[in-house]
Amino acid sequence: MKKNSYGIEQLIAHRDPMILISELTEYDTSQATGVVRITADSPFISEKGVPSYVGIEYMAQMVAAYAGAKALDNGGTIDIGFLLGSRKYKTHIPYFKPAQNLVVSVEELHKEESGLGVFDCKIKYNDELLAEAKVNVFQPDDPQGFIKGQ
Repeated sequence: MKKNSYGIEQLIAHRDPMILISELTEYDTSQATGVVRITADSPFISEKGVPSYVGIEYMAQMVAAYAGAKALDNGGTIDIGFLLGSRKYKTHIPYFKPAQNLVVSVEELHKEESGLGVFDCKIKYNDELLAEAKVNVFQPDDPQGFIKGQ
């Protein structure tokens, strides 16, 4: 695995306050790992923590960071992608707790030339599996044209 040298803002199209992941730590040609630091200032935080359903967005943003790092490595640019949905998003806890540093891992299982992809995603804390899913994403060649329906 290659250690990441990019700031998270360089890797994803999101901007504050919707950047939910803290950093991409390492990646290679088919997988990536990163961190989400749960703090008192985390988006969606409540007195109990961040609801575990937000984990699907942590996974999607880690996929975006992985795609962004690969694009920058190859001289490309950061493009927006779309979370189409997930299969079997399963959480093992109701909330991600303050002061947790969650490890989010994504592994590319399938990619089509059309831009469709499937990733196996996991969220762990101290090696305890907190959430898991197969995430379906789409990154078209022309995202703006896709949004406009062209």
